[in-house]
Amino acid sequence: MYNLTISLLVAAAVFGLVLATGLAPWAAIIPALIGMFISNFLLARRVGKKVQELATAAQREIQAQRIDKGIKLLEEGFKYEKWQFLVGAELHSNIGILHYVKKDFAEARPHLQKASPRGPAGARAKAMLACIHYQQKDEAAMRGAFELAVKAGKKEGIIWATYAWCLEKLGKRDDAIRVLARAVEANPSDERLKANMVALQNEKKLKMKAYAPEWYQFHLEKLPMDLMGGPGGGRRVIYQRR
Repeated sequence: MYNLTISLLVAAAVFGLVLATGLAPWAAIIPALIGMFISNFLLARRVGKKVQELATAAQREIQAQRIDKGIKLLEEGFKYEKWQFLVGAELHSNIGILHYVKKDFAEARPHLQKASPRGPAGARAKAMLACIHYQQKDEAAMRGAFELAVKAGKKEGIIWATYAWCLEKLGKRDDAIRVLARAVEANPSDERLKANMVALQNEKKLKMKAYAPEWYQFHLEKLPMDLMGGPGGGRRVIYQRR
């Protein structure tokens, strides 16, 4: 990554300058490290600010239901992915989510695969990838993606519930109950998770409408007429600055 390379060059330059003053090599190490950390911090902040500006502009387009324009703006951020670690992966998270919500699953999949498994956007991206695997009847891949999703979004009840819903539909009720038990342990005050776990234990259906409208963005059930609105439903981009 360019920022790291530049920071290392700064460290080498500082090290050389200190040595030139006649001090011992060990005395140059700390100033060199300080120079590296400061330069890397400033460069990372500069890149983060530029990407955040693009994300903010994209957010405005998405809120105005101009989803494709929002995606194009986010894609401009890829020019910074060689400058800073994780920039590309975080952009893939948001772009993949937007394509998925639009039902452009073929476009969404490669982005969701490259998405960062960190934070809210990463958790949602991996959950959507898991739903693609579910639709394609690839249970092993589905479970793997959901495990990444719940690890990143431990407090996201909807992701746990979606995981359980898919397992139950695959005839794995006991596994679904175990997933919800883990979810309740991680979120002891989440009454919706508790209610769904009890429902499964009593051989009843999960109540996913409790997570509306977000639940319907996973496209596993049809959106009810009473929840239908304009396209997009005010989707939001969750971009994580480093």
